[in-house]
Amino acid sequence: MTENRRITSADLGKPAHAEATLSLLDAYARDPMGGGGALSDYARRHLIDRLRERPGVHVLLAFVDDLPAGLAICMEGFSTFACRPLLNIHDFAVLPQFRGLGVARDLLAAVEEKARTGLLQDHARSAGGQYAGTPALSGRGLRGLRAQSSVGQSGVSAEEVDRHA
Repeated sequence: MTENRRITSADLGKPAHAEATLSLLDAYARDPMGGGGALSDYARRHLIDRLRERPGVHVLLAFVDDLPAGLAICMEGFSTFACRPLLNIHDFAVLPQFRGLGVARDLLAAVEEKARTGLLQDHARSAGGQYAGTPALSGRGLRGLRAQSSVGQSGVSAEEVDRHA
């Protein structure tokens, strides 16, 4: 593997991008960090259309040597406390065979760029805190962030990002 890495904003109208998104998301769902179960048939049939219908959804795909390697699905939101827009990282995954190659760092840099150019801050979502201790976050100077998690609400505060960035 030559490790030719690239990140692209998915065009979910393109069959190759739609299939890569479903394939990567299904692999993440099957991983213990994603819950350990495959996407439902319903989700596989309808997810791409539903994502395309929603304004403010951003899907970033990572490729290594032109093979789908990872994804970040982000959704625009609004912080009432900061009174500013935010970018929520809803799903974030790198396939096991591509871990340790810098793919997660590349994805996070692309999310950060999208947040800085299109929004004012980014907001990491975590199910059980798996992002806060990952090498990709600690490598970006974000070690020690406390991922907050509760039903329907989770994240890293802008103040914590500012303190650790």
